[in-house]
Amino acid sequence: MTATNLPTIAEIEAAVAVVRRHLAVTPLLRHPGLCALVGTEVRVKHEEHHGVGAFKVRGGVVLAERLDDAARRAGLVTASTGNHGQSIAYAGRVAGVPVTVAVPERANSAKVAAMRALGAEVVEAGKDFDDARAWAAERAAGTGARFVGATEPELLAGVGTATLEILEQDPTVEVIVVAVGGGSGAASACLVTAARAPHVEVIAVQAEAAPAAYRSWREGRLVEADCSTAAEGVATRVPFANTQAVLRDRLADFVLVSEEELRAAAVAYVAHAHSLAELAGAASLAAAVKLRDRLAGRRVAVVLSGGNVTVDQLRALLAPAGRI
Repeated sequence: MTATNLPTIAEIEAAVAVVRRHLAVTPLLRHPGLCALVGTEVRVKHEEHHGVGAFKVRGGVVLAERLDDAARRAGLVTASTGNHGQSIAYAGRVAGVPVTVAVPERANSAKVAAMRALGAEVVEAGKDFDDARAWAAERAAGTGARFVGATEPELLAGVGTATLEILEQDPTVEVIVVAVGGGSGAASACLVTAARAPHVEVIAVQAEAAPAAYRSWREGRLVEADCSTAAEGVATRVPFANTQAVLRDRLADFVLVSEEELRAAAVAYVAHAHSLAELAGAASLAAAVKLRDRLAGRRVAVVLSGGNVTVDQLRALLAPAGRI
């Protein structure tokens, strides 16, 4: 990978063959009810169709094939609110490498169970993702294991294959909307479109209750921010330097959505696409609805990045029935 800690377009394209060996191409589908909701032609990239229920696994399988002998012997340590952890756990299973995942208190129980089912040791460490990340870095330093950050170049290369698929599945797409936690999805979309479809705009979205990446992009410097969103996939207090550099250079826009807008978008997926989206997975649709006037007449792809919803979360989501 490059010295700038980012993959090149050649490395992202090379990752396609790796991803294909492990994962099926996810569909890009038109749902008439969602088109009506946004007011334009919308296609949903259904990344929840992966076996682990989220886009992050694309990066995990690439990482698995890129591990050196030292990492294979010492194992991997990472931190996650859930989907990244599943990705690294999956990588460990593929490569036959032990994995430890630090998760915050009250982490998504379905995601924790999935990580353990994949063979990872899961340790509860701290009140949020950034606390867990600090614990994981310390654990790796003390044991000699490889610490895997959420935006490593191998992971970005793997995740970037989703955008390549979108461009192949709908060459007429004009806008891609992607949620941001660490920023791997949006940054890789920027890298791919810059090289292969520079006319395509990439729009990022984050929760109002966790605006660190948004504020960093707006201010042109790394800014920490409070994090109280229920959307664990975008719940980060501390931004990542490498993805922020890409977003500042290439991103067309960055918007914030409220907790209510996230919930409404998740319900809309159930009602109009018969699909489950976790709150972070619904963020791109929430942003498209919010940007309805700006997107009018354009062909839009929204990334449903994950569908790992617990039964209790689904009950709570659907309790105020009819609010779609």
